[in-house]
Amino acid sequence: MKPRIIIEYCPKCGWLLRAAYMAQEILATFTEDLEGVLLKPSDVNGRYTIYIDEQQIFDRKRAGGFPEVKSLKQIIRDTVNPSKNLGHSDR
Repeated sequence: MKPRIIIEYCPKCGWLLRAAYMAQEILATFTEDLEGVLLKPSDVNGRYTIYIDEQQIFDRKRAGGFPEVKSLKQIIRDTVNPSKNLGHSDR
């Protein structure tokens, strides 16, 4: 079974569009490698976390801000398809 990305975001903070943009970028890059991307509204204010299945790969509070799409793609690639070339995102 292919892994699934889960983006848990705070709807009260207005982060749905940011989560949707990241989901779009992830799906465009990893079309063949993922089951899908789930956008999950959080019950916790200020939360923005990203998981590959049950494994947390990003937490906004711990990182001190939001992820760059380039680094997020590299983290996902390293887990789901290490041999995948990300083109300009690898530079």
